Amino acid sequence: MLSRLLGAVLLLLFCGCSSTPVPSKMALGSLFQDNQFKEVGNIPEPAELFALPPEAVQLLRGAYSRGALMSNQELAHEWLADYIHADKGGFRYQDNYTRTAAETFHDRAGNCMSLVILAAAMAQQLGIEVEFRDVEVPPVWDRQGAFYLVNGHINLKLYPPKNNHVFHVTERSILVDFLPERAVRSYKVNKISQGTVVAMYYNNAAAEALINENWDLAYGLLKKSLQQQSLFIPALNSLAVLYRARGMEQMAERVYRYALTLEPENMTTLYNLAVMLSSQDRLDEWAEVHKVLELARIRNPYYYYDMAQQAYMDHQYDEALSWYRRAIEKADYRHEFYFGLSRTYWAKGDSDRAKSNLQKALALAGDGEQKKRYQAKLHAMEGH
Repeated sequence: MLSRLLGAVLLLLFCGCSSTPVPSKMALGSLFQDNQFKEVGNIPEPAELFALPPEAVQLLRGAYSRGALMSNQELAHEWLADYIHADKGGFRYQDNYTRTAAETFHDRAGNCMSLVILAAAMAQQLGIEVEFRDVEVPPVWDRQGAFYLVNGHINLKLYPPKNNHVFHVTERSILVDFLPERAVRSYKVNKISQGTVVAMYYNNAAAEALINENWDLAYGLLKKSLQQQSLFIPALNSLAVLYRARGMEQMAERVYRYALTLEPENMTTLYNLAVMLSSQDRLDEWAEVHKVLELARIRNPYYYYDMAQQAYMDHQYDEALSWYRRAIEKADYRHEFYFGLSRTYWAKGDSDRAKSNLQKALALAGDGEQKKRYQAKLHAMEGH
């Protein structure tokens, strides 16, 4: 599925508000609370995120040299695209935690952010130009312990080497994405800088630290993220969530208000603020943002999915099918939506449609364990 914990922001839904002036960068410094957290020393510097150890560089260049001998027509970016992907014996997608390039190379697996950073690091070693791209996919929700996360997605393009003395038959760039192409097709794409990718990395790692209640590490990572990109809204939201988790509600509200001066209609920020206002019984203020939150709720595919799940549990299968289809209209990349259709059709005795939708779920499942479960269910269906 879409990038796991990429731009992860905690506790969200959506809303909007009026525009206000953009604050100066000086205001950001007042939002940090160094005296409330212990300094941690194990946070990698930005350059370290993309650094590969000498043995990894040697392995990479050796593999490339062997590949070049076997096919002198293949350009470096074409070879690297093949080398990275799991179906070529390279690296596999694994949705667990965010790694540096060196860690991902060693483990031969990583989540979407980790694999993009690794691909960029290897491209740098081979002199390949890259372009980082933020894909504006619909929000994808996940729950981890006491927190809700929303996941975004990034990928990157590899460009052919520039050599004025050599004519290449192909000048095409190659998209490197660790999701099925159909999962991200037709969505708007924005080119982003490496600095933004670095800020995303720190925010992802901070979200993981928050889930594990490692408050000091989360704070250090979020400060690092905002030092890279001072206007990075996801990191501001995560910082406010951290403050709330530590009982620092006044500081949390200051961060939310600051974030809204930067992006007045950021729905994540407004939902988080609404949750806090509700918990403080500031109901008039809460009601203003909740009006828009309710409108956004019906745009969230997981609203329809939850309704479908409830209908299925109530044995209202026709109603469940309708809700699942509406969820798929909003997000046709989610494997669990197709699995919901599959088991509902199976409950209705329509084995052909049950198998067809389970095959779609299987094709979209990115995690190895999930694929195994779907394969086992499909095998059981076919043997029935």
